[in-house]
This record gives sequence, structure tokens and C-alpha cells, in this order.
Amino acid sequence: MTLEELMVRRDEFTEKLAREKIQLSIKRLDNPLQIRVTRRDLARVKTVLNERLRAGETITAPEMEGTRETEASRITPRE
Repeated sequence: MTLEELMVRRDEFTEKLAREKIQLSIKRLDNPLQIRVTRRDLARVKTVLNERLRAGETITAPEMEGTRETEASRITPRE
């Protein structure tokens, strides 16, 4: 997957997790363990994204649109 695809997946999993938490709070979630699966999927995507950023891959300006993190934290690897 490209960095752009990973960021899209990250956003999708984040939104899905929020929806599942709301459904759980109003007792409409059929399988409460689905929250665990979604949380772990989100963690996997974030891990791969962070590994690629640390390896030196850069993000272009169009890929930055819609992200919640600052541009500096996305382009420069954290140490």
C-alpha cells in the first residue's frame, strides 16, 4: 500500500472505531469484541505508516489534506 492508501485506511478505522463505541454505549452493537478487532487493525496501520515515515518516505502536499496531525509530525520521524 502507498502512504496515501495507509492514511485513508487509518481514517476509515478511526471513524469505524468511533461508530462502534457509540453503538456499544447504546447497546446496539451485535459483537462487542469487534471493537478490539478494529482497534488492533488501526494499530497495525499506524505502525506500518510510522515505520515507512521513519525509513525516509515523504508525504506530498495532496496526501496531507484531511489529516489530523501536524505536517511536521507526519514528515519528520519522531525520535
